[in-house]
Amino acid sequence: MARARKKAGGGPGETNPRGDAASAIGSLYECGGGKVGMQMSGRKQSPPSTPPMPQNGPGRLFTLPTVLTIGRVAAIPLFVSTFYMDGWWGATATTSIFLLAAITDWLDGYIARKMRLETAFGAFLDPVADKLMVAATLVLLCTKPFECAIFGDVPWLLTAPSITIIGREITMSAVREWAASQNSLALEAVAVNKLGKWKAATQMTALTALLASRDPSMAVPSVLASGIGLLYVSAGLAVWSLVVYTRKIWTVSLK
Repeated sequence: MARARKKAGGGPGETNPRGDAASAIGSLYECGGGKVGMQMSGRKQSPPSTPPMPQNGPGRLFTLPTVLTIGRVAAIPLFVSTFYMDGWWGATATTSIFLLAAITDWLDGYIARKMRLETAFGAFLDPVADKLMVAATLVLLCTKPFECAIFGDVPWLLTAPSITIIGREITMSAVREWAASQNSLALEAVAVNKLGKWKAATQMTALTALLASRDPSMAVPSVLASGIGLLYVSAGLAVWSLVVYTRKIWTVSLK
């Protein structure tokens, strides 16, 4: 029996090499957070699982809404060319391109929300495409003043609201860029509100009416007058919304 206990390492004053090795591994595992012990046991500790990162490759960058937005930008040279073409088909083509751009402006946002295809590049490019199309339309309309007996000979009839709208868009872009460099509260203060949506709706309606009135078949004084009137309403809403955004930014910056 004594010999059996000695063989098992249970005698007094004697050490068990297997027990010492297990104790050493256990100590190393506790001291090293499990890394050293796992290495000694021949096992490699796997890192904690992390959630997959969103794709930023070309497939994610050029989504369907983004392609529609790029199409609006690419259509601007064609839009300018048709504006200066003589004949009824030139005016019809110009109005059709603008209407198609306005429809895709709504469509790309709807598809992005419905199919969850929002991207940072698309969110940046969409307002840029809108501003380019609107600015190009306003400049083109100012180069060919309308002859309307209702308003008489007023050379600044379209120039005044055009400068107001374009100046507002430039100022608002600078304000949003500054807000993006600050904090989330400043960025939320310049988020698009209902006033800005009403401004965009009246603006698109006014420009469509003004472009359509260049067509001889649509040269009705009421269409031209409504287009000019809505353009002034849009300019007023543009200034009003800029004041609202500026007040919000001022309030946030004082906190």
